[in-house]
Amino acid sequence: MTHVVITGTGLYTPEHAIDNAALVAAFNAWVDGENEQHAEAIARGEREPLAHSSSEFIEKASGIKSRYVLDASGILDPQRMRPKLPRRGNDEPSLQCEMATEAARQALAAAKVDAADIELVIVACSNLERAYPAVAVEVQQTLGTSGYGFDMNVACSSATFALEIAANAIASGSVKRALVVNPEICSAHLNFRDRDSHFIFGDACTAVVLENSAVAVADEQFEILGTRLVTKFSNAIRNNAGFLNRVTDSDPLALDKLFVQEGRRVFKEVCPMVSKLITDHLASLELNGSDLKRMWLHQANRHMNDLIARKVLGYDPSEIQAPIILDRYANTSSAGSIIAFHLHREQFNQGDIGVICSFGAGYSAGSVVIRRV
Repeated sequence: MTHVVITGTGLYTPEHAIDNAALVAAFNAWVDGENEQHAEAIARGEREPLAHSSSEFIEKASGIKSRYVLDASGILDPQRMRPKLPRRGNDEPSLQCEMATEAARQALAAAKVDAADIELVIVACSNLERAYPAVAVEVQQTLGTSGYGFDMNVACSSATFALEIAANAIASGSVKRALVVNPEICSAHLNFRDRDSHFIFGDACTAVVLENSAVAVADEQFEILGTRLVTKFSNAIRNNAGFLNRVTDSDPLALDKLFVQEGRRVFKEVCPMVSKLITDHLASLELNGSDLKRMWLHQANRHMNDLIARKVLGYDPSEIQAPIILDRYANTSSAGSIIAFHLHREQFNQGDIGVICSFGAGYSAGSVVIRRV
C-alpha cells in the first residue's frame, strides 16, 4: 500500500506590511473627500454620508491587525486605493511565478528533494493572472521540474483540493513526488473603498511537497491519513470578473468585478458545513475531535475559526490547538491554512494527529488529516 507524506513546506511573505491604523487613515481620508464632494446632496437627504472605519472595528469584526501586500503605496493613496504593480512583458517571469518559486525552493530544501525529481506541479489559488499558458507550467520551467503541471481554482479551498489531487496521483502510482503552490495576490481583487471588507485580505504564497513515503528522506514527515472535499453552490461570496465581460459589455471597473460577500450569511452557513465535514471525516477514519492535537484552519475570521474548532473539539481551543496567523497576515485565501501549518507545528510529535482545513467561496471546503511519522 502506498503511503503519501508531506515532507516540506515553504512560505513567501511580501516585504510590505500595512497595519490597521494606516489602512484606516487612507480609507477615512477617501471617505472625507467623498462626503465633501457630495455635501449638498447629503444635506438634501438625497445621499447617505459614508462612515469612517476604525482599527477597533476591524479587529473586533475579524481579529485582523495587519496584512502583507505586494504594494502598499497604491493601496494607501486615497486617490487610487489599489495596488500599483508594474506590467511585465511576455518574456519576463510573472508575479505569481516569482512568488511560487521562492516558496517552492524553501519546501524543496526542507524535503531534501531536487526540483528535477518533482513530477507534478499544481498552482492552486483564488485568482490567476492570466488564462494561459498555465502559471504551473511556467513554474515547472523556472524550477526545472519534470513531468507536468496545471492550474486550478477552488477559491479559498484551492490548497486542500490540490493536496487531494496530488496525494491521489501519488497513491495511484502515476507520480512519486508532487509540488502544490498557492500564490495569492488577494489585494488585487479587494475593494479598498468598501468599509465592510477593505481590511480582509493580504498577499502571500505557500508551497507543499508531497511524496511516496518509500522515497521520502526528509527529517520531518506527515502521513496523509485521508482527504475529504465538499462543495455547495452559493452566491454569498462572488467575483464576476471574467473573459466574457468584454462581450457582455459590462463595466470592467464595476464593484461586482471585485470581491463581494454577505458576511453574516457566510458565517451562518459555512461554520456548520465545515465542522460537519471535519467531524464526519474524522469518524470515517475511526477518529474524533479528542484525537486532534492541532487544527490548522483557513484564516478568514477569528470568530469562525473559534466556532468551528469548538464544534469539532467540544471545547474552546487554545491558540496552540487552533493557531491563528490572520492577525498579521489577514486572509490570504487558500494560503492561510498552509501558513498556519508551516509556522505552527512545534511540539507536534511522532504519532500526533492534526487536520488542515480550508473553506470559502463555492461554497467549498477541504479536510486533510495528517499524522506525524
